[in-house]
Amino acid sequence: MRNEKGFALIITLVVSALLVALVAEFVNEVYVDTSSRQNFVDAQQASLLAESGIAGGIKLLQFTMASQGFTSLLDPWAKPLKLDDEQGSIEVTIEDEAAKINLNSIAGSNGNFIDAYYPIATRFLKKAGLSPDLCDGIADWVDTNDEPKPAGAETTYYRSLQPPYSAKNGWFDTVDELRLVKGFDAKTMERLRPFITVFADSLPGSPAPININTAPPEILAALDEGLSDDLVARIVDYRKTTPFKSPADILKVAGLDKIGIALQTRIQTRSTVYRLVSRGQVHETARIIEAVVRINGNQATMLYWREY
Repeated sequence: MRNEKGFALIITLVVSALLVALVAEFVNEVYVDTSSRQNFVDAQQASLLAESGIAGGIKLLQFTMASQGFTSLLDPWAKPLKLDDEQGSIEVTIEDEAAKINLNSIAGSNGNFIDAYYPIATRFLKKAGLSPDLCDGIADWVDTNDEPKPAGAETTYYRSLQPPYSAKNGWFDTVDELRLVKGFDAKTMERLRPFITVFADSLPGSPAPININTAPPEILAALDEGLSDDLVARIVDYRKTTPFKSPADILKVAGLDKIGIALQTRIQTRSTVYRLVSRGQVHETARIIEAVVRINGNQATMLYWREY
């Protein structure tokens, strides 16, 4: 009898332990399922917030460009935009693509370097501590022939790699594509990324004028061999209070009365292509949308879109 009671007690304890384990597992599954559902909802809302940030940034660009004939770092779009409320937050930054070196303007589809732009690219690479021979690889990547330049490479070289692939023989579609080109390793890409683009106001294979109002000093210094650090600093100081309204205004900067004449063919003061990065966050979940858009009056043409 005593043994039966002891056995019953053991059974009861085992059953109780199983029930506790089942309840704990059920609670955990409910918690995980609820958390997953909440994370999904938060991600959707964050994505919508990020998308609204892109739309708002485009409207701001359109409003600014409709009210003046130039674009500069003094414009409202050039300052980071941030909005917080009880639902979440949005952060938007906008960059002028005409303030960067355009990879599609260095060489033509025939492989010949573009005289009006190639020197700007090589000067920039030198000042960045990189070899100007990197332009050979860019030219071979976009040209339609199979004759490699001295420091470049064509399909024969790329097919010897693992995994093998072919030279594109066409224009760059994204900056990341440059990583496939001979000589552009991860370190080089990290150095170049803030200063390069594949989107410009001009057509691929033609010079892309640099916006003198928005270009960083590193790009300004590459516009002409005669631009010293002092002259670059004068340009930057001048535009801090007085944006250049036309290329001819460059002559108003002290010391640029001679170099400025040549510079006028390489610069512009109004851009139409911009990169917008919008970050939407709800609770602990964030979504980022990166877009490149061309603004033409009330029309906005999307050139690139990526969400992550």
